[in-house]
Amino acid sequence: MSDPGLRERKKAATRAALTDAAIQLAQERGVEHVTAEAIADAAGVSPRTFHNYFANKDEAILAAMWDFVREVVAALRARPAEESAMEAIRHVADELIATSADSVDKIATRMRLMDTSPTLSSRHDALKEELGRSVAEALAERSGTDPDQDLYPHLLATGLHAGLLAAIDVSRTDKTGRRLADLLTEAFDQLAAGLREPLR
Repeated sequence: MSDPGLRERKKAATRAALTDAAIQLAQERGVEHVTAEAIADAAGVSPRTFHNYFANKDEAILAAMWDFVREVVAALRARPAEESAMEAIRHVADELIATSADSVDKIATRMRLMDTSPTLSSRHDALKEELGRSVAEALAERSGTDPDQDLYPHLLATGLHAGLLAAIDVSRTDKTGRRLADLLTEAFDQLAAGLREPLR
């Protein structure tokens, strides 16, 4: 009998290999010159296997970003109930930066690629609303607010996204001598100092 855990690990490894190959080829050739077949070949799998994981190259390039956001949402929901939304974010950010620095760097790379590809940028915009809503809902649960009526969870979710973009923009200059993870930590610290949670 096969090991379900081993099977899932193999699937995760194949998916990661495809996303890594996709981003590498996009950097080397430009997004518009990358094909699903080329990604599959670079990852050492068949085009059919590629399409078992992704509908197209754009999904493969952006996959790590969506996985990262879903990881953040799951981590927020797992934090102790007595923590405020901002306290939970602070802990989650520290943990993810410490354990997933590679993911943060991959997100930054994909953000840079979107500047060069209208198609990729359009797809990102289409999915951003869905992901922003999921973050806002997790923050609403944490803060005792209503995501359909209250501004707070949406302001906080938007602020987190803005903090990520700001850290990436500053890191692009290569003049700070600081890691992206350190800039992101500072961005969240500044948000925590200014966005107070509403009284319940």
